Amino acid sequence: MAHAAWAGAARELLIGTAGRYHQVITVKDLAAGAQERTHLTSTRRTHQWIGDVLDLVAAECAERGEPNLTSLCVNAEGGVGASYARSVTAATGQEPADPDAHAATTRLACYVHFDATGLPATGGVAVLTPKLSASRSRLRKAALDARAVDTCPRCYIELPAQGGCNNCD
Repeated sequence: MAHAAWAGAARELLIGTAGRYHQVITVKDLAAGAQERTHLTSTRRTHQWIGDVLDLVAAECAERGEPNLTSLCVNAEGGVGASYARSVTAATGQEPADPDAHAATTRLACYVHFDATGLPATGGVAVLTPKLSASRSRLRKAALDARAVDTCPRCYIELPAQGGCNNCD
């Protein structure tokens, strides 16, 4: 019973979140808000029950033909986490290759569907959350920095892409 009540409250909170372009809500804030609205609390840790609640919200969105509101719910790192991919798979039968990219596209659909304030006349763009985007940029930079670089065996300068040392040749 509590899961159904929390799902109803979570849906309301997520619709409110969808009302502002590029706004998201954290799992922690969504769980606290659902418990506060329903006056039903749990002694279990949030991660033990919130996935079931989000699954109920995703199923209701699918039944109503709405974009998946659970795409607006992110973890502390700014990503949607494994529960999002599971709920998308359950609702559509297809597992997203990149859950965060899928969620970004679905968030944009939510903003459009629920007439978000601040939505540009051009329709807006699907983006990762700023926190997740920054994290992925750092990972890409670290991967580039860690790549093997060809250097000249005599002067140890990095060789240009076409090969041959401009300094020694």
